[in-house]
Amino acid sequence: MASDLSLLWDFTQPELSEQRFREALATADPDDALILQTQIARTYGLRGDFARAQEILQNIESQIAAASVEARVRYELEFGRTLASAKHAAESQTSDVKEQARGRYLGALELAKAGQLDALAIDAIHMLGFVDTAPEDQLKWGQEALAIALASSQPAARKWEASLRNNVGYAFHQLKRYDDALAHFQQAVLLRERADDAGATRAAHWMIGWTLRALNRLDEALAIQLRLERECEAAGVPDPYVFDELEALCRAQGDEVQAKQYAQKRKQLTR
Repeated sequence: MASDLSLLWDFTQPELSEQRFREALATADPDDALILQTQIARTYGLRGDFARAQEILQNIESQIAAASVEARVRYELEFGRTLASAKHAAESQTSDVKEQARGRYLGALELAKAGQLDALAIDAIHMLGFVDTAPEDQLKWGQEALAIALASSQPAARKWEASLRNNVGYAFHQLKRYDDALAHFQQAVLLRERADDAGATRAAHWMIGWTLRALNRLDEALAIQLRLERECEAAGVPDPYVFDELEALCRAQGDEVQAKQYAQKRKQLTR
């Protein structure tokens, strides 16, 4: 697309993003207009209005076959997201719906690979993780996406590495392969620190502390979570996940009084 969609997106404010996309439609060429429509559909998906998202996509379906590879990939991706994504309720994810979503995501992946659109290929693989949720499948898809990111010279694809390291690490953790998980989480921290995103960096350090606890390296884990507690307090964003880990660590070290204090702090934030 002629313009960078990331400049128009604010994923925390889908209504604002929709407004920006609609404004961009006024000067877009026909192909870019199709791409913008796919993103408008995505804003509705982020708001949980999947019926409206599908309606928008169905309205442009007849034009997609003759569109650019990017438009076709984004159409398949966004249609898949109307079926299976992090925004969907668990009860909606029937085997039939998952199969429909898998078909859309695999179609997007095939098109993206053929068109050398590495970031979109990674996105499609990432979404397959919402269809195939077993840890083994999560690891398979995460490693495939990471391989594309590492081999790519495209900046948009390289930007995925930290998130993919986190996903692969999480899958290893679920499989109780804690040393492998730790290695990926440590690499993710380095990438987050270079990107100068304080919130994402704290989350990456939390993953390391969480895994150190699983490895029974309790003193190291405690030092990380106590530091995160201080940093979150200084930033004005106390984190219930940090309190949850501190509760578990204090209990593991026999400090039941402190464990109960952290449990109370966590409950106060999650009421």
